[in-house]
Amino acid sequence: MSLKKLLAYTSVLMLVSCILSCSKDATYEPIEENILNLPNTPFDYESLNLPNHFTTNIPGQPLPTSVNGIDNMPSDNPITNAGATLGRVLFYDKKLSVNETIACASCHKQDKGFSDDATLSLGFAGGTTGRHSMTLINARFYQRGRFFWDERAATLEEQVLMPFQDPVEMGMTLEQVVSKVQEQSYYPELFQKAFGSQEINSDKISKALAQFVRSIVSYSSKYDLGRASSASPGANFPNFTAEENLGKNIFFQTIPNGGGACFGCHTTEAFVSANPGPQNNGLDATSVTDLGAGGVFTNPIFVGRFKTTSLRNIELTAPYMHDGRFSTLEEVVEHYNAGIQNHPTLSPALTDANGNPIRLNLTNSEKAALVAFLKTLTDNSISIEEKWSNPFN
Repeated sequence: MSLKKLLAYTSVLMLVSCILSCSKDATYEPIEENILNLPNTPFDYESLNLPNHFTTNIPGQPLPTSVNGIDNMPSDNPITNAGATLGRVLFYDKKLSVNETIACASCHKQDKGFSDDATLSLGFAGGTTGRHSMTLINARFYQRGRFFWDERAATLEEQVLMPFQDPVEMGMTLEQVVSKVQEQSYYPELFQKAFGSQEINSDKISKALAQFVRSIVSYSSKYDLGRASSASPGANFPNFTAEENLGKNIFFQTIPNGGGACFGCHTTEAFVSANPGPQNNGLDATSVTDLGAGGVFTNPIFVGRFKTTSLRNIELTAPYMHDGRFSTLEEVVEHYNAGIQNHPTLSPALTDANGNPIRLNLTNSEKAALVAFLKTLTDNSISIEEKWSNPFN
């Protein structure tokens, strides 16, 4: 073979080798742009333009109506656009489970009010969680600042790391989580933007996830539109139907005045309790299989008590209660109407003057009206807002 032909043959071999190599890279090592769909300019997570009724207490009310003083965001972890963006990616990243099948978003679905439509959520190996998935909406508004149904996590920063390490949910160790994050090509730049350094550790992972979760705040429901045009929540809202206004009155009015006193536990415009501590809402007469906060705190008063969650977007978060026992809002209303059990730690707000469980004795039309009102708390923008959606292609 002549030198000229040999060089030509060699060139062809090199070209084929290059093509095969490039094809392999494209198949197994996709570039970052093909992995994540993030805007060049980060979404705005920092601004929280709450309506006036969120931040103004109604004079003369026995309980606070504003969210002032119940924001649990710590001073050392304020929400930043870059930090919450990183948190969003971590929240949806299935690579952070032991077999890369489960993400935080698997059990907290955006279109389900950041809850789960399953009674108990499925973990990485098909096992089920011990309790129903709690909504993350308005998680930042809780004075006590504790998380999970039994409040075993002292802060949100502590809570967000625990599902990773749960043997049923994601099956990882904290060291494995950090290692998995370090292995992904798209994280160094995100950590650099969020924290000014490409160093990856569990503290930064925790803070970014907490920032993202705290950014999920609902204040754009049909209720909010009516509330903005009314002096108080007790007034009839012009944008409500007669049934919705009736349900609203039942929700806010005291029991002696024909109401359900629901506002007693779901105070504030965030519809989450302003008063610290988990409550017993009379689901059972005794606590046998699940002690609730009684399994975390030694004082027996906590037995059978669970965290009070926000009612925002409750229409989307079925099934209901810590064990998902109620499939519909109608079942929830009927429980408070006639099904409260006389548990030893039953919350005083749910007892009558003789210490017995209250019986509201609402009519069928009144129960339907209360359900209709609860549906006015649905904020569809939460379900479709891109900044809270899955960023992975």
